[in-house]
Amino acid sequence: MNSVALGELVLTNARIVLANEVLEGSVRVDGGVITDIGTPSRTGTDLDGDYLIPGLVELHTDHLETHYAPRPKVRWNPVAAVQAHDAQIAASGITTVLDAIRIGLDEQTDIGAEDMRTLAGAIRAGNEAGRLRAEHFIHLRCEVSAPDCLDSFLAIIDDPQVRLASLMDHAPGQRQFASLDAYKAYYQGKTKMSDAQLDEFSERRNRQSQTHAGPFRRAIADICHDKGIVLASHDDATRAHVEEAVDLGLHIAEFPTTLEAARASRQAGMSILMGGPNVVRGGSHSGNVSARVLAEADLLDILSSDYIPFSMLQSAFSLAENVEGISLPKAVQLVTKRPAEAGGFSDRGEIEVGKRADFVHLRIEDGIPIVLTVYREGRRVI
Repeated sequence: MNSVALGELVLTNARIVLANEVLEGSVRVDGGVITDIGTPSRTGTDLDGDYLIPGLVELHTDHLETHYAPRPKVRWNPVAAVQAHDAQIAASGITTVLDAIRIGLDEQTDIGAEDMRTLAGAIRAGNEAGRLRAEHFIHLRCEVSAPDCLDSFLAIIDDPQVRLASLMDHAPGQRQFASLDAYKAYYQGKTKMSDAQLDEFSERRNRQSQTHAGPFRRAIADICHDKGIVLASHDDATRAHVEEAVDLGLHIAEFPTTLEAARASRQAGMSILMGGPNVVRGGSHSGNVSARVLAEADLLDILSSDYIPFSMLQSAFSLAENVEGISLPKAVQLVTKRPAEAGGFSDRGEIEVGKRADFVHLRIEDGIPIVLTVYREGRRVI
């Protein structure tokens, strides 16, 4: 999908969700940039009173990998996988996406560093050919306890598509899996390991964490600072975890697992990111803190689709409908303006004169936001 901007575009008779209010009127675009926001125009595309919101900015989606490796030992054509992923991302209202690429193996899996470089190459090819509906960048999910993490990181860090790196450790008994029962249920359900196999696996993962996590965290953080790449922590559970993140210069707290960690992240000035599926489902699949609880406590800054692309949009409208104190403009900020700012994008994320003309035209049916049209830089992509 060629992203070269069209000439003038006018969208009228819309409920325009601005940063702090909903305005009934029209938006005028020229050269892919918003030039005017005003009263309804007699000309242009009539949106029939539907909502017009900014294009969503997604900082963390694991969705691409499911297209590339849909079954164990199955590899899909990487270009086809990126195209399929992109179509679903755009149809969910996401116009800027940071595709999560795993760095370091955290479980028994046949997906390795070479697969990740293959996917990064396919993303680059799609961007360069202009055939992607959304604008794609890369987020490196760095499993710092894995022995191959630093080598895999060094092999891809010079890719100019890399905008964000997150530091994570999925060893049992901490962070996401502080509960060993939850860890056992998750991994045995996913890998079908016996109790003896899981015990051996857990012991090995803990040894690896003790050996590698600390040095790799520091090394990766130092390199990212040198290159101007945004850094995020992942699954912080305690104040000590947050203090470690602050010491390393991390700015985004991805998926804090407890209220304690979320409060410490707020006090440290970090942006708190939670998953849309957590909001939609009413809680974490791992039994950790509810995103809605954080929203009610004003401890939520960014929503991510995580593993379900449409959950990002759905969760924002759900919070606006169900949480006192969260207006529709504030909820929309969680998926547009706030992630854009945290990701270092100053040209998008809100409907404002001079910003990119990334829009989602939608209406609400049975409580669900229905995406009707998506524009990227003034060009219709859906």
